[in-house]
Amino acid sequence: MIKEIRLSGSGGQGILFAGDILAEAAAIYEGKSVAQNTAYGGQVRGGASKCEVLIGDPEEEIEYPEVIKADILLAMNQEAVDRFAKDVKDEGIVIVDLSHVSDLPEIRPRVVPVPITDITREAFKSTLAANMVALGLLVGVTGVASVEAIERAIDEKAPRGTAEMNRKAFLFGFETAKKSAGG
Repeated sequence: MIKEIRLSGSGGQGILFAGDILAEAAAIYEGKSVAQNTAYGGQVRGGASKCEVLIGDPEEEIEYPEVIKADILLAMNQEAVDRFAKDVKDEGIVIVDLSHVSDLPEIRPRVVPVPITDITREAFKSTLAANMVALGLLVGVTGVASVEAIERAIDEKAPRGTAEMNRKAFLFGFETAKKSAGG
């Protein structure tokens, strides 16, 4: 069954990089069928940004490479919640960055509210790795990819000299998801 995943926020939050890591992990290191597309506003920083990743079993053909009804939504700002929460399946999951979202969606999918940017700042003295903390949360909550595959994709795709920090941030997010889920 194909999982439809939408990551969204503002330009400069690393949404596209997080989507690239997820897509590469699933396709290259897990051998799954993957389609990915991205969109971002005219501004690099501050404009709307989204990345969609569709993941299926290796033999599944993804006929339409865009999210129609998301299984998983990562919303890193209020605009992302307002724009995309209504397009999540009833049994879906919406992960919300409470650091940038004050009005939670009143929708049927499970909402996982975490102050992603704030906990990143607290743990890493910077918010640069909030995208990897968010990806760790997403993987920890949904199990959509393995930790090992994500770590390998980070090692391959992270800008020179940042792989270790990105891995640590990812694992921090993954462990945060596991602790908040009770195990």
